[in-house]
Amino acid sequence: MDFDIVSFVNALPGACSVGILWGLMTLGVYLTFRVLNIADMTCDGSFVLGSAVCAVMITSGYGPGISLLAAFGTGMIAGFITGFLHTKLKMHELLAGILTMTALFSINLRIMGKPNVSLASTYMNKDHTLITNLQAAASNYFDLTLSINAATLIIGGLLCVLIVLVLYLFLGTEIGSSIRATGSNPKMVRAMGVDTDKMIILGLMISNGVIALSGAFVSQYQRFADINGGTGTLVQGLASIVIGEALFGWFAKRLSFWFTLASVILGTVVYRIVIAVVLQLGLPSGDMKMLTSMIITIALAVPIIKGLIRNYAARYRANGGLN
Repeated sequence: MDFDIVSFVNALPGACSVGILWGLMTLGVYLTFRVLNIADMTCDGSFVLGSAVCAVMITSGYGPGISLLAAFGTGMIAGFITGFLHTKLKMHELLAGILTMTALFSINLRIMGKPNVSLASTYMNKDHTLITNLQAAASNYFDLTLSINAATLIIGGLLCVLIVLVLYLFLGTEIGSSIRATGSNPKMVRAMGVDTDKMIILGLMISNGVIALSGAFVSQYQRFADINGGTGTLVQGLASIVIGEALFGWFAKRLSFWFTLASVILGTVVYRIVIAVVLQLGLPSGDMKMLTSMIITIALAVPIIKGLIRNYAARYRANGGLN
């Protein structure tokens, strides 16, 4: 397999910009998978939900900013449904997520009215997204020509900083601390008089709101929304999380919790760069899901293997080596 360094360098800005946008999705998955200790399957549907709502609103003449807010709100509703099924109807977390995700497929199709919605020619016959608005503003006011990737990195980077800051401050409040404690030790939290059901529902709402926001932003970047755009979202999110923990875990343990949140986004960017590398090496795109599964398996197995090696080394020293 040949590696074309020039083609890779040319693809790098696109990989980073896409990684920034999908980093918000990974951040939402992190809230449920690591903070709440729940594997939430809703994300596959809520990602497309945000994409669909944003695309339909923009093509109907609404602003791209208000479309992002609407996507976030609808994502929170999806998270509420999953949380209600899990906590109030006592369904297993995986089943609750699968049921919501399955229902969202039909709901998303209803919202779009067709399998995909294009933003290539939108309201007033011109592109109308935050990215194109920034490009136009840079050209009109500063006489700068921003590529779509540069504009995406600017807006996506600012949005990621804002979301990380808000989540960091929120998770440090009494309610946020209760959500984190619910994922760590729900029995202790209930003994302290905290309603863990409410904490789980709130956590799922915030998580899916952020995931839907990511889907909305991705639709503005890609200029279309597709009914199958969220397939494999959870797996990609998990892969990005374990990559972020593997590469930046040393710093996360020594810095504040905000870096842990930021490392999730950085892991997504690295994941997208890895994808760009393997595609340059000639790996068929159809094998990407297998590669993602392998990345997750290896990353999760490494700590266990390290523990086995340490235990073996300790027993070896205790027995006096080979004597």
